[in-house]
Amino acid sequence: MDTDQVRGKWDATKGACPTRQVLGRIGDTWTMLVISTLEKHGTLRSGQLKLLIEGVTQKMLTQTLRHLERDGIVQRTVVATVPVTVTYTLTPLGLSLAAAVATMRTWAYDHMDEIAAARDEYDAES
Repeated sequence: MDTDQVRGKWDATKGACPTRQVLGRIGDTWTMLVISTLEKHGTLRSGQLKLLIEGVTQKMLTQTLRHLERDGIVQRTVVATVPVTVTYTLTPLGLSLAAAVATMRTWAYDHMDEIAAARDEYDAES
């Protein structure tokens, strides 16, 4: 079934379609890791996310969280403490995306050996 026909006005193959930006955002490595981590651990502070996601810089984490908050995928909560506590949690929209991210993560885990073998074969031929 052609999903473009089902979705009506959206067609990601068209340059002006806003779904391109959404697909680019949700297909980003850091976005997927933030969503997966929040799904697994629930509400977290930025520092906790940084510790749980190896390799992410503070700048990249901050940018990713801001984009996800803007898109309604993550909720940012500020608690008036000293110092101020800021936490992040998945919204219902974010939880629905987390299911798709989990499917892609499972696919990657299930096929990593095949992908590694294909890469080795390709590299040997190059």
